[in-house]
Amino acid sequence: MKARIKWVEDRTFVGQSGSGHKLVFGTAHGTEGATPGPSPMELVLMGTGGCSAFDVVHILEKGRESVDDCVVELDAERAEKDPKVFTRIHMHFVVKGRGLAPGKVQRAIELSIEKYCSASAMLAKTAAITHDFEVVDTSEKAGS
Repeated sequence: MKARIKWVEDRTFVGQSGSGHKLVFGTAHGTEGATPGPSPMELVLMGTGGCSAFDVVHILEKGRESVDDCVVELDAERAEKDPKVFTRIHMHFVVKGRGLAPGKVQRAIELSIEKYCSASAMLAKTAAITHDFEVVDTSEKAGS
């Protein structure tokens, strides 16, 4: 895997993935305090959520579950001293689908966090990672 980071100005950078995708990121700078995009640590947190969401959808679809949507809301705390690593991460999953079995959703989440998601495996070295979930049934019967 490769990436390239280029400094643009102030605290603004452009990252380019090995697959060619570009992303502007940085931190607040100057009197206005505007941020040009997510901070590097926000990207790490978002990447972890994306990694796990991808796994959960993939596992459920592989099990022939009917998934319509998957959202992961993350809440994290960082150490007060440098390096300000993550010390706590909570992941709240909202999985929508037709007739989804809560047990299968729970198992997919656990497999992702404990086995498949490389990002959460790395962050678990410094952070306590917890999770919970809710299942929303989108079948016509649920609305009747």
